[in-house]
Amino acid sequence: IAFILLLAWLFASIATFRHHGKGSVPLKGWRRRMIQTTLSCLTRTLFFVMGFQVKVKGKIASLPEAPIFVAAPHSSFFDAIISALTGMPSIVSRAENLSTPIFGTILSSLQPVSVSRQDPDSRKNTVTEITKRALSRGQWPQILIFPEGTCTNRSCLITFKQGAFVPGVPVQPVLLRYPNKLDTVTWTWQGYSLKELCVMTLCQLFTRVEVEFLPVHVPTEEEKNDPILFANRVRQTMATALNVPVTDHTFEDCRLMISAGQLTLPMEAGLVEFTKISKKLNLKWNHVREQLDTFAAIASASKGGRIGIDEFAEYLKLPISDVLKELFLLFDRNGDGTIDFREYVIGLSILCNPANTEETIQMAFKLFDMDEDGTITEDEFACIIQSALGVPELDVSMLFKEIDADETGKLSYDEFKNFALKHPEYAKLFTTYLDLQRYQLDVLEEDDIESPEVKHSPVRKSTIPVSETTPIARNKVCPEGNGEDNSSTSDKKDD
Repeated sequence: IAFILLLAWLFASIATFRHHGKGSVPLKGWRRRMIQTTLSCLTRTLFFVMGFQVKVKGKIASLPEAPIFVAAPHSSFFDAIISALTGMPSIVSRAENLSTPIFGTILSSLQPVSVSRQDPDSRKNTVTEITKRALSRGQWPQILIFPEGTCTNRSCLITFKQGAFVPGVPVQPVLLRYPNKLDTVTWTWQGYSLKELCVMTLCQLFTRVEVEFLPVHVPTEEEKNDPILFANRVRQTMATALNVPVTDHTFEDCRLMISAGQLTLPMEAGLVEFTKISKKLNLKWNHVREQLDTFAAIASASKGGRIGIDEFAEYLKLPISDVLKELFLLFDRNGDGTIDFREYVIGLSILCNPANTEETIQMAFKLFDMDEDGTITEDEFACIIQSALGVPELDVSMLFKEIDADETGKLSYDEFKNFALKHPEYAKLFTTYLDLQRYQLDVLEEDDIESPEVKHSPVRKSTIPVSETTPIARNKVCPEGNGEDNSSTSDKKDD
């Protein structure tokens, strides 16, 4: 095996010697023929020596019939056998693999499309490169892509990445099966390591591998315009042929579960099926990862990684009141009295984030700034919070000190804004209070345009000026007035 790898490295070094471009210019002429011929033969020999019995089904499509191969399920390093069977095409590989001794040089000779999971622009650049090669009309060789984007245990097909389907060109699905009594090829983030799997595989007399090339999938016009639809249909075709289910799990789900474990949360505290829920709520990975840290900080005092009303109130530094219970129920979607991470993320995304706009924060700041001097004192802050929660004797000093970053005893707009953005849970309290004030002003304006009989009645009086058009309460929870004004207060509470 070492001798074959050294030979492959030698031919790869010769083929790439003084080749300028470093993957941006395709290999041509004798360089491409050398790579396709020698590496294909050496790889076949290598797997024969390792005891792989390969059975091939179906017809391998050539350029330009199918510029892209999509192979699944993605199980381990041994899936490189597909490259040998398809004439060593270009592949999509992690950037870290290119720095591996010997193997990195061999991989570089295949001119792979490198993907970095740490680079935020990597996905965009990868899709652009795949599209360029797929539409090159034969200048680049065919591209082999494992659209799942990570190794799995082959029990199902996870969500396909869109990269292979964005160009809108025909793709040929390739199925991988390992019909062995002992599974020594499943390499995932849990279980045996790569070295252990290699030793176990070499200890077997032979390892069966079945490779099936399905008919080329030519996209419809609808699929060309919708890569997600294109990917889902190809995945369903492959899942049907493999007789396995599909799931919306992705590599990001594993990352969240691993992160949950690092935060001493139960593994199931990670957000399952992140891709599925992120599509509906337009979530970003980095934002959800930050929310997991916050959730872990709240749930640290809870058992099982779930948040109860006590932990929720302690985190917000607010007492348990009817208003807070109502806010908690908005998060507690299944009504079991606790909040798991999924409910926490959904609650923040649906109930809080849309309300935490610049306009809303400005309005909330003006609401607290009673004397309109551009700052908020602790008394002003306490007045609104006490009124919003319906707790007149509420002590908000700890909460105020947390917001007062420069410890001046007054909150500037920047301090208030930073706190509102970092703690979106409070947005619902602020906006609910603002909505109540809007409702109250609307009621007063309606009263002022009532029929003349009511309008000229001596009973009908209000101390609130009707010219007030800004939807912000002038520092009054309930407007001052006579007995009939109290009915509007009752209506406001019902609302």
